[in-house]
Amino acid sequence: MNIRPILAVTLGDPAGTGPELLAKALTETESREYARPIVVGSVMAMQEAIDLVGVKASINSIASPAKLADDASIIDVLDLDNVDVNHLVRGQVDPKNGEAAYRCIERAVEVTMRGEAHAVVTSAINKKALNEAGYHFDGHTEILAHLTKAPRVTMMLVAEDLRICHVSTHVSLREAINRVQPSRILEVIRLADQGVREMGIENPHIAIAGLNPHAGEGGLFGTEEDEFISPAIVDANEQGFHVSGPFAGDTVFFRVLKKQFDCGIAMYHDQGHVAAKMLGIWLGVNVTLGLPIIRTSVEHGTDFDNAGTGRGDPRSLKQAMKLAATMASNRLRKTGSAIVEVS
Repeated sequence: MNIRPILAVTLGDPAGTGPELLAKALTETESREYARPIVVGSVMAMQEAIDLVGVKASINSIASPAKLADDASIIDVLDLDNVDVNHLVRGQVDPKNGEAAYRCIERAVEVTMRGEAHAVVTSAINKKALNEAGYHFDGHTEILAHLTKAPRVTMMLVAEDLRICHVSTHVSLREAINRVQPSRILEVIRLADQGVREMGIENPHIAIAGLNPHAGEGGLFGTEEDEFISPAIVDANEQGFHVSGPFAGDTVFFRVLKKQFDCGIAMYHDQGHVAAKMLGIWLGVNVTLGLPIIRTSVEHGTDFDNAGTGRGDPRSLKQAMKLAATMASNRLRKTGSAIVEVS
């Protein structure tokens, strides 16, 4: 059965390259082979982006996903009419753009939670603009957890065959060390296992990174591995997961990339992000696990330096859409619904 899920793709910060990347990606025939994408945002901003990058496309302004045209020469836009293009300054932080970006995420989540779309794909936002608009979140992951009322989430980075989940992300290193607890590690193992399965891998083998150099070197460089990480691994295997480690953080993700494991779990933000971004931020995808809906995102930021030039690289966006479509298709085949219960 060929399932082409509907993807609610957000505009991102209007002052960034998001609209331009959407104009490029959504006018490629390939994007319509595996999905039916809809831009959640501004018709005016998308029309400017189409003109700027020079693609041949028209816009179909719709009030609901049920009205999409599904044609590579037409960009379907769920119009929020929330960007004043006459006063838009590209490449600059503006709380009005933070407000617009948040409303795009909010509407994309709404239509997906109602079952009118099957996954959310987010373009880049500017955290300063978001906070200046009054939305005090660290990023997309926290926004989506709030909007979907998901109590336990984690971030997964995907780049080629590399998949990395995180025990903690946007906290200080001191706080990240405090969060290395068996209950949280076990929680992330469960979320990672479910996410990798939805990517099409049955019975995933998960590798766990240590916290300290050389995974503590038998206690010479720290005892967190023995006190917290190894007990979580034992519990996970007793519960039926396939988990190994802890392994040295400087080599474990290379082993994941070489397919010795299906996913690796990092103990903190930079441990996982450096490994993934070495492969190139234009190829990576950010996935939020633990939500009732599927959400993927570009791995890069708003790229203010290139905003308005037409030089933005759409590869990460295209990978994010493709992965969202794969996960949504697998979930629909298995459950008949793109929404799952979370607890």
